[in-house]
Amino acid sequence: MSLDTKTDCASARRWVRTRRVDECGTLDELFTHCLPAFGGAYLRRIYQILDRAIGEGCPLTLAISGPVTVSGQHHTWLIPLLETGWVAYLSTTDAVCYHDGHRSLDAYTSGPIHEVSINSDDAALREEGTIRVTDMAFDEGVLLDQDRFLSAILAQPEFQRKMTGTELRYLLGKRYAAQERKHALAPGLLARCWEYAIPVFVGAPGDGSVFLNSMKLWSMRQAGLIPEYGFDLDLHAEVFEACAYHRWGLFDNPVQALGTIILGGGVPKNYNLQPEPALGQVLGLPNVRGYNFDVQIVTAPVTDGSLSSCPPAEAVTWGKVDKDTYLQTTESMQSDYSIVMPFLVKALLDNRKRYHDMVDHEGEDAVFAREPHARGYLRSRAGYRLFEQRKDLCDRLTVDVRANREWLLKSIAYPI
Repeated sequence: MSLDTKTDCASARRWVRTRRVDECGTLDELFTHCLPAFGGAYLRRIYQILDRAIGEGCPLTLAISGPVTVSGQHHTWLIPLLETGWVAYLSTTDAVCYHDGHRSLDAYTSGPIHEVSINSDDAALREEGTIRVTDMAFDEGVLLDQDRFLSAILAQPEFQRKMTGTELRYLLGKRYAAQERKHALAPGLLARCWEYAIPVFVGAPGDGSVFLNSMKLWSMRQAGLIPEYGFDLDLHAEVFEACAYHRWGLFDNPVQALGTIILGGGVPKNYNLQPEPALGQVLGLPNVRGYNFDVQIVTAPVTDGSLSSCPPAEAVTWGKVDKDTYLQTTESMQSDYSIVMPFLVKALLDNRKRYHDMVDHEGEDAVFAREPHARGYLRSRAGYRLFEQRKDLCDRLTVDVRANREWLLKSIAYPI
């Protein structure tokens, strides 16, 4: 090895420099200077990637698995994150949407969820009619009331048609919001997404109780117990809509890039990542790229071979993450996201407040010239309101599909 090579290697080293926690005035300083190694360094890198993505004004998508609404996490950190205007859309589970309604049920507004020990006697809980979700619990009556509420809602006239799942959850969010206002409660997840016109995708709608209640009404119609029931999910249109939003992020939004935050794995994660291969490999559209920023917090070890565990680098091989940026702008951390997300979101919100205070004192021009990332942090809280643009964005994608006629016709020819 030559001296020049040694010098080059030495100059590229990242020296370990730390700061005492009692010398840190902000969470930003804590994340930046007090997490030098091991799991802490993963967390530091995730924070720094999010800070960069937000500062560059990149629209974020969010994938969330797990009982985030049962546990109240939507109120602590998720809704505050959505209220920044940084998130374009999210994918989650049917169960998250179902349990989101519990706190506004007429009989349970004083609080339907209580804590229990993970080591509870589950047989005893079953005998007393208590349902446990890890260390959260609720009376079985909560589920029965939620089922009655959803059945009554799904039987309403505005639901008697074929629609995408995003339309279903938009309408549910409006109904949940009415219940929450009725009882003077803080808005829940779907209510906030309805208010901000944030599309909510569920990749496995049949695997949850919202759809189970639709199945009940469908079966009652089949058995002749009710005269009609016309609700149906249009999965083709829903997946196409997700692709239209990805196309918007890559070509119509001024930043022309997207970032994603993946919390947990499973179907929500895959649904969040599938628009790129759908656009580029399946529809054959040119110049389609994956996510420029990708951070994930999952408990699954990479060696288990599951979808949940695969890191952003593996997604590069599928085209789901951009191959030219992933070494600098992606990270996967093995952790329970409920441990770290409150701190990450709080740090990012504190950064936004700090920039906002600077602008109040100095004006936008001076702050944006000195701190370019302030512009991305201070983008409009109104957000992207993509759900309100879905028809126009889907029409634009349809034009692209029509223009790719020759490629697409060849793609369906196979000697069978």
